[in-house]
Amino acid sequence: MTRMTGGRALVEMLCRHGIDTLFALPGVQNDALFVALYDSGEAIRVIHPRHEQAAAYMAFGYARASGKVGAYAVVPGPGVLNTTAALATAYATNAPVLCISGQIPSNLIGRGFGLLHEVPDQLAILRGLTKWAARIDHPSETGKRVNEAFRQLADGRPRPVALEMPLDIMALETEVELPAVEPTLPAPVPDGELIGQAAKLLAAAKQPLIYIGSGAADAGAEVLALAERLHAPLTTYTGGKGVVSDRHYLAQNLPPMSSSRLARASTSRRRVGGSMPRSRSSASTSIRSRSPGSPARRSASLPTPRRRSPRSTRRSPRLSARRASASWRS
Repeated sequence: MTRMTGGRALVEMLCRHGIDTLFALPGVQNDALFVALYDSGEAIRVIHPRHEQAAAYMAFGYARASGKVGAYAVVPGPGVLNTTAALATAYATNAPVLCISGQIPSNLIGRGFGLLHEVPDQLAILRGLTKWAARIDHPSETGKRVNEAFRQLADGRPRPVALEMPLDIMALETEVELPAVEPTLPAPVPDGELIGQAAKLLAAAKQPLIYIGSGAADAGAEVLALAERLHAPLTTYTGGKGVVSDRHYLAQNLPPMSSSRLARASTSRRRVGGSMPRSRSSASTSIRSRSPGSPARRSASLPTPRRRSPRSTRRSPRLSARRASASWRS
């Protein structure tokens, strides 16, 4: 066992999990974390943006561009709330992002005293925006919580996770025994039967089209080999951009419309019909329902618009009043 603070234990576990870049803003609730980062030397490169939202989006961009975990650290309350847009974006786009937040003193959480950067139930907010979130209540829990956070990042669908640590726990120095890093979970074994069914469908397809999403981010070479074998065009959802180069002759950019509108436009073959008047002199227009399966409505007659009187015969009330006044004076 080694004597260390909660902040140092957190930095040590981040290093063991391969975190070499941290986007972070210092504040009173995470001072002990920055002391530990300073003491660690060049083990973790700290990038200091001007705003918490920038820190979170930089971590998101780092994760998307590198395929590694993007980590950021901010103060609690309004600090972590400024990062919620990036967390929601990472959740929607399956990006492995680690949020590290400070917290008010552990004995005052939930008391409602209105402390600096206090918000009611911050952990519940983080759980609503991430795949998994937890609080570190003692430096000795740091290793277990960080290991679980990275297990959640690697298991199943990659989505953001969050850890919060109160400022007194972050600065508390005690004997800590950090656990070993848990091995990475093996990739699930593909279902051979489903692969066989897909191969039969593709072999029988007359005009195959490959639609790429973010799940194929690590399979660009395989997707391209399949497309070239089938000579099938490739198009991508927004999350699949970059899996295959847009310069490839089989790559087709998605039209500027949502996927649901694209599906409706490509499958819809309905006609809208209605009886139209044969000439402008028709006195009425017959309107019937042409929707399939709906009962026919009775013809409705539209009255012919009443012709307005010529401009020369119309009199404005103001002009009539002037003429009446002139006649009275004379």
